[in-house]
Amino acid sequence: MVEAFDRARQGKGGGAAVTTPYAPALPSTFLSDDELAMIGEMRADLLTSRYQLELRDAYFNGEQLVRDLGISIPPQLKGLHTVIGWPRIGVEALEHRLDLEAFRWADGGDASDLREIADANDLFDECSLAHTDALVYGREYVTVGSGDCGSSDCPPLITYESPLDMTVLWDARTRTVLAALRESQGSRLGYDLGPSDRLVTLMLPDSTIHAAPSSSGGLEIVERDDHGMGMVPVLRMANRQRTADRVGRSEITPEVMSVTDAACRRLMGIEVAAEFFGAPQRYILGASESAFQDAEGNAKSAWETYIGRVLALERDEDGNTPEVGQFAAHDPSNQTKIVDLYARIMSSQLSVPPHMLGYTSDNPASADAIRSAQDSLVKKAERRIRRFSATHRDTMRLALWVRDGQPPDKARRIECVWRNPATPTLASQTDAAVKMVTAGLIPAESDVALEMAGLTEDQRRRVEADRKRAAGYQDMASILQRAGGGSGDGL
Repeated sequence: MVEAFDRARQGKGGGAAVTTPYAPALPSTFLSDDELAMIGEMRADLLTSRYQLELRDAYFNGEQLVRDLGISIPPQLKGLHTVIGWPRIGVEALEHRLDLEAFRWADGGDASDLREIADANDLFDECSLAHTDALVYGREYVTVGSGDCGSSDCPPLITYESPLDMTVLWDARTRTVLAALRESQGSRLGYDLGPSDRLVTLMLPDSTIHAAPSSSGGLEIVERDDHGMGMVPVLRMANRQRTADRVGRSEITPEVMSVTDAACRRLMGIEVAAEFFGAPQRYILGASESAFQDAEGNAKSAWETYIGRVLALERDEDGNTPEVGQFAAHDPSNQTKIVDLYARIMSSQLSVPPHMLGYTSDNPASADAIRSAQDSLVKKAERRIRRFSATHRDTMRLALWVRDGQPPDKARRIECVWRNPATPTLASQTDAAVKMVTAGLIPAESDVALEMAGLTEDQRRRVEADRKRAAGYQDMASILQRAGGGSGDGL
């Protein structure tokens, strides 16, 4: 993406250079044939992928419909719905380890401009939503545009877009966006459209076009922004990419959905068994018909016969007493063992410890065993951090471009600061930092030591301010001592 910024700045590929004066043209109210063709292609992609995206969303929210095999569930219980939230647990367990804390310049320069943009967009909270969508849907989109405050120094606006409403044309060779399409309610974006009309936004390298349905049935341009940047201000945050599949894949894989359905059917079977076999069935051998009739000779209901605590049965004409007994009550332990088996299978699919899915054994796992079970989850989080960091860095560079009117110097790299995904204890982090300082690998006053100790970005800034304040007091006391004005103990 940095190379794309540089090409756009030099006017090589991806449109005209930003420094070149943009020649204004007469506004058009109609889309060109090429623009209509791109809209049609990307609309088809939106419709094609919508079912799979909504299916993953249903599994994440526990709203999927489990297919009934038509064998053990009676028609009267067709409406019974069981839910097991394993897909949500697996996705959130991974997302909880993806905490973006700050942006900074790799050369150690003042990062107040990066903090200003991040704070203005509430970026550290919003990116958590983007991470969740990327893990559930397999991708998420980021758009960068001018702020809406109406001032020239307004910070750029960074927005995360759901793949349910947005898609792009992707250049796999340069790994850049060629065009983007977003469909959303016009009223949500401040446009006075009909209640059912959806605003179509086509984003191109040199312009952003907003169009709405016209009375003739086509699309009519309602606003056109010819920014002349030379690149589409849209980025894609993809999860689980491959060289032949740059779109990304969801963490809710077909295997996860299959095991979830099997576990839901097993829970439904337990519910059905509880309805039919929860109470033990009784049997009576050798009883006369009068045993099932009331005093007036009317037949008792099956429920009245079953709940009768005392059965007064007469001997038959041969003097034999009817035999009364009951069958063994239904034992659900065999069913719960199968659910535990599914939990262990799901644990391997989601890379989470089995106890997070509700599976427990008679012998509790040791602390070392729990940490070992989380190693795969930690490694997966580290890989997501590396992948998502590229998108966050490019987002910040694009925001600086929008703010300043020219792309930032590519020689200055931006770094993303993440919280440690392994989530070790504060004591262990501090011990590691102390050992590094003692060995002389890093200075004691270095910000790296504070970061290794687990302090957040805000805490590190406060520590730096305290250090400067303490150093100022010491300098003042030294000056007073040299001037003969006392020891400076009163400072």
